[in-house]
Amino acid sequence: MKYRPFGKLDWQGSALGFGCMRFPTTGSSQDIDYPEAIKMLRHAIDQGVNYADTAYGYHGGDSEHLVGEALKDGYRDRVKLATKLPTWLVKGRDDFDRLLNEQLSKLQTNHIDMYLLHALNKDRWALMKELDVFSWTERAMQDGRIGCLGFSFHDEYDVFEDIVTSYDGWAFTQIQYNYMDEENQAGTKGLELAAKHGLAVIAMEPLLGGNLVNPPDAIGNLWNSAVKKRSPADWALQWLWSKPEVSIILSGMSTMEQVEQNLISADNSEIDLLSEKELDLVVQVKETYEQIRPIACTDCQYCMPCPSGVAIPENLNLYNVGYMYNMMDRQKGQYKNMDEEKRAEQCTQCLECEDKCPQKIIISEWMQCIGDEMEAKA
Repeated sequence: MKYRPFGKLDWQGSALGFGCMRFPTTGSSQDIDYPEAIKMLRHAIDQGVNYADTAYGYHGGDSEHLVGEALKDGYRDRVKLATKLPTWLVKGRDDFDRLLNEQLSKLQTNHIDMYLLHALNKDRWALMKELDVFSWTERAMQDGRIGCLGFSFHDEYDVFEDIVTSYDGWAFTQIQYNYMDEENQAGTKGLELAAKHGLAVIAMEPLLGGNLVNPPDAIGNLWNSAVKKRSPADWALQWLWSKPEVSIILSGMSTMEQVEQNLISADNSEIDLLSEKELDLVVQVKETYEQIRPIACTDCQYCMPCPSGVAIPENLNLYNVGYMYNMMDRQKGQYKNMDEEKRAEQCTQCLECEDKCPQKIIISEWMQCIGDEMEAKA
């Protein structure tokens, strides 16, 4: 296993971190296959992984229970354990202690090495400041329940910059980052800003939720043109590890095969591993993905609100992602999970959105197409 500096801390993290939100299940997402999941996590630790990341809500609240069981028998002392404050459940200051103490109990430990404020965005950040979360976290660090503080993030760069620069006590941050997300959310600017301020950066969704694993033929042909052969997943991971600002890549793994493949990739990782020619190839792949996107939606939201309640950008994005990443069957499942009134099939063809769309998308026709496609049997 390769190890990398972790921001300002006197500790080095394994290049690969174990994300505990996609354990194997025996049914619904809450039904974790405990024997197999424990076997996977312990095997990763035995191979040198020293960072395990869970959260209050993963697997319907059961991930922390699973991790607590998996870290018995001496495994707890071999990893930095990370979990997250569910900021959306915080209504008042009393919730800070209540939620943390519940997590400590579920995890069967008396301390969390790495504690994150989970999924900060503009509104949740405002609430955390209003409730003076830092005076609480500093007390929790003093009494030993928290080792150090970080945050995970899902919003625009300006919000990220405000969070990073407003508090000197951050040790690390976790951002969605991959070669398709360089300009989305925190993006490359956020990665570099955090590193400049001494924060370790953990990259989550390195494979864009699995979307970069089984590419369409146009992308597969590009990867196959490279002299050095890698799987699409390995290309995505090595692109991240090539960046010195990336401390840990966090991967949610559902099978032992995925664990083994990621361990091999981590063993082969290096800063600046990819040549200029290989980096240019990644740019070509990204541009090709964007070219095969069927709908030119920029998520500007000018089309909203829809008089009929249809979530227009969400529907357009569902279709784009399914088409671009050869994942339409999975997108159909996402569509079925949407509130019925928000689905494309509810479009009444009033055309009000088309008058507002700066991209001149024929939204009414796409809503009908998306509704038909998503309702079709996989």
